[in-house]
Amino acid sequence: MQRSILHVDMDAFFAAVEIRARPELAGRPVIVGGRAEQRGVVAAASYAARRYGVHSAMPTATALRLCPEAVLLPPRHALYAEVSQQIRAVFLRYTPQVEPLSLDEAFLDVSASERLFGPGEAIGRRIKQEIRDELGLVASVGVAPNKFIAKIASDIDKPDGFMVVAPERVQAFLDPLPVGRLWGVGKVGAKAFERLGITTIGQLRAYTPRLLQQHFGNFAAQLWQLAHGNDEWPVVSEHEAKSVSQETTFARDIGDREVLRAWLLDLTDQVAWRLRRQGLKGRTVQIKVRLADFSTLTRAQTLAQPTDITDEIWRAALRLFEQRLPQPLPPLRLIGVGVSGFDAVQAAQEDLFAAQGRQRQNRIDAVMDRVAERYGRGSLFRAGTPRGK
Repeated sequence: MQRSILHVDMDAFFAAVEIRARPELAGRPVIVGGRAEQRGVVAAASYAARRYGVHSAMPTATALRLCPEAVLLPPRHALYAEVSQQIRAVFLRYTPQVEPLSLDEAFLDVSASERLFGPGEAIGRRIKQEIRDELGLVASVGVAPNKFIAKIASDIDKPDGFMVVAPERVQAFLDPLPVGRLWGVGKVGAKAFERLGITTIGQLRAYTPRLLQQHFGNFAAQLWQLAHGNDEWPVVSEHEAKSVSQETTFARDIGDREVLRAWLLDLTDQVAWRLRRQGLKGRTVQIKVRLADFSTLTRAQTLAQPTDITDEIWRAALRLFEQRLPQPLPPLRLIGVGVSGFDAVQAAQEDLFAAQGRQRQNRIDAVMDRVAERYGRGSLFRAGTPRGK
């Protein structure tokens, strides 16, 4: 059976939620992120701010230099998670096969839902309209026979985009696109292809796998398959997932360790929140980084006890980042944090003092979740993190 996959991506999600709460900000450049004096980074920017060159993962100080009139707001991840759940509820009306990538985007496999609700295009339009009508937010939607094509399609006409790529149109759709659209390449990696005279996916498709391997090693096989529109990865629903992770790809490689640490903390916050929301605890913390040459490094640590505690995940992620990666660390184009090992057997009972310490951290997380929801993240800091120094 031909698959019908949707990729739904909320437009400037964090900023859009803030503007919805404060309608007077509509049309103004809005930046959601940490404060410049604390080496904060941009978590999201409205499209009005993006016109000035502001983008996520950019240091807030740089963003404010580009757009001095921007309205800077602290992130409220608890609020965004609540809205994300409301969006997820819309998805679940049409299929249980929902794979969230983050708070603001997800894949949906609606192949088995078409008998009841009509073709994927009709389902995509209904979801887009219901999100607008019920939540006052705008989503861009891509409809395609696989995840790779659907994700490109949702981004091709942003904001407020809707794109359908039928199976017979996949190659015609891909060929004229910049090679940077391929997963794992991006704007920075595209420069390596330019040196070979490759600027479009169609030009890359003309290369043989062997020739590509000479230049890109083991990454070549994946590139060749994607250039031909081949992607067999299934949509994995959240209850089937064996890990919870967050990652971000930077528009430009970042070598500033303080900025990378701040971004690592932000991703850890989101992972820990998702774990608590789903009632999950994991024993293995993993970080993932991608370098400018496309090489990807992962490092993992198994903890003594399963956890959903932000501070425990953060300290493990930071150890991996500072002690297990090559030094000096070259600039990165991607960084991610994940937690897995949900089925691991509980370790021996903790001693009384360790248990009391974890209970204290649980209470801290609960308080910070409530404060973040009401006042925005940035009102409190954890000791020992870059923002708490």
